[in-house]
Amino acid sequence: MSERNYRKERIGIVVSDSMDKSVVVSIERQLKHSKYGRTIRLKKRYIAHDESNDCKVGDKVKILETRPLSKLKRWRIGQVIERAK
Repeated sequence: MSERNYRKERIGIVVSDSMDKSVVVSIERQLKHSKYGRTIRLKKRYIAHDESNDCKVGDKVKILETRPLSKLKRWRIGQVIERAK
């Protein structure tokens, strides 16, 4: 099997870039409550590796799952989809 295994991908917004070579990406998803049917917004924050310190707050980015890079970093920046205004 020469191909890499399937890697998870997520799309989110950069909410912090104060660390060196790391950014915090917030990902929001919606689901319906199982009993009441109301739409619920769930947010999760991932710390992602940004080798070139290219991402800024407000950028829309794609993050890719990767091997553990530190205590909290298990994701890396795949591409910047849209720059902040």
